Amino acid sequence: MSRRSNPGALPVALALTTLAGSPALAQPTGRPVYEGAGGDPRIAVAQPESTSQASGGYVRSIEPSLGPFGDPLGLRPLLKERGIEYSLTYIAETLGNPVGGIRQGAIVEDRLNLRLNLDLQRLAGWDGATVHANAYFIHGTGLSRYDVGNLLAASVIEALPASRLYTLWLDQQLFDGKLGIRIGQQAADTEFFVSQTATLFVNSTFGWPAITALDLPSGGPAYPLATPAIRAKYVPGNGFSLQAGLYDGDPAGANRPGDDPEGQRLDRTGTNFRTRDPALVVAEATYAFNTQEGSKELPGDITVGGWQHFGRFESLRFDQTGLPLADPNSTGIGRRLRGNAGIYAVYDQTLYRESGKDDEGLGFFLRAAWSPTRSSLVSAYLDTGLAYKGLLPGRDNDTVGLSLAQARLSDDARRSDIDTIVLTGTPMPRRRAETVIEATYQAVLVPGFTVQPDAQLILHPGGGIANPRDPEGRRVCNAAVLGLRATVQY
Repeated sequence: MSRRSNPGALPVALALTTLAGSPALAQPTGRPVYEGAGGDPRIAVAQPESTSQASGGYVRSIEPSLGPFGDPLGLRPLLKERGIEYSLTYIAETLGNPVGGIRQGAIVEDRLNLRLNLDLQRLAGWDGATVHANAYFIHGTGLSRYDVGNLLAASVIEALPASRLYTLWLDQQLFDGKLGIRIGQQAADTEFFVSQTATLFVNSTFGWPAITALDLPSGGPAYPLATPAIRAKYVPGNGFSLQAGLYDGDPAGANRPGDDPEGQRLDRTGTNFRTRDPALVVAEATYAFNTQEGSKELPGDITVGGWQHFGRFESLRFDQTGLPLADPNSTGIGRRLRGNAGIYAVYDQTLYRESGKDDEGLGFFLRAAWSPTRSSLVSAYLDTGLAYKGLLPGRDNDTVGLSLAQARLSDDARRSDIDTIVLTGTPMPRRRAETVIEATYQAVLVPGFTVQPDAQLILHPGGGIANPRDPEGRRVCNAAVLGLRATVQY
């Protein structure tokens, strides 16, 4: 784990979004803004009212429901007229595992998310330019880190307590908005590998998937860690878009040897601004279809992409001399391997749209990824799910969903377990894969305020690791996770 962030890390965050190519800020009044998660055209009718994922989505503000207390000084319209927009999202949740895991427990965690956008056209006459800032305020204890012991963290907001800067960048739109260049501290999970339908779910893997979170240093440029980068996005029209990002490949320095490999501790405030590490390149192409206004066909999109990290990684199985790491004569230092790479595909499809409605119906998503490099802990990944918005009569804005995700461990990771059994004579389980099944229901109490009961079944936590609290070294038992989340958007 010396080169990866702990997947059970707990974040409580404050996020700042963008006017150009990112999730829209919460709107003070009226209907929601129909922009899709990841800044792409909205194709998912079941995209939820609120989400904790960094890619965001359209949102509404609780401000109108607060009456005169919503904006007592009347500053928001004045600031917006001058090019300054802000919003806040507060998420609080409680989660517990009454069955399974390393031990049974329950936690409370919360995250405050602050977003700020500056329209430089209005502020300074700079055409097509936007400044965006995003910060997190994180509190609480992570259920996956301390109780369940699983790889696919039970909550998207799980991270170590901190107050940290997330993103801070300048976006310049060129050629009538067809080309966008973004420079500054950025995160890949806001735009790459995004499924709009999957933004409903609570488990972290339905945001930034476990294959990239576990294979890249510090979890990659993803919540709660961002890194200096440059991103270009080209939208020629007819539903096509191309984007590529060049990131510093080690957001916190967790790929370097040291006493504490935990990326979130190495970058406690989000201000390390590392620029001299080997690069990470992420690129993808998307085709969105049937998104034209008034189209009678059901919308969807298909994305193909991949990543290449140019750094060095430690072998999961062999030391510098070629001996298995489990060998008593081993140096204990993994052989240095060059690079990490993978490819992925995303399919988002509206399956059914209620008559006369543009934001109610059934959506489906499927994501798959493969990483053939020997430095990868996870070599194959798949997730899929269904979500329905407006299923119950009189609850048009509520969203219900069912999803499944599996992360398969690489051959070298599994063979290292065999080495340990053979060379040390220590009986232990052999890891293979971890699977999560999630059912959730998001209820909108008033626009901008949601509550969300959630249930997860986690099969083979840690891929099937031995329970460190079990004297006989038996596997960590399958875990049931139950929780309740409340989200307020302003």
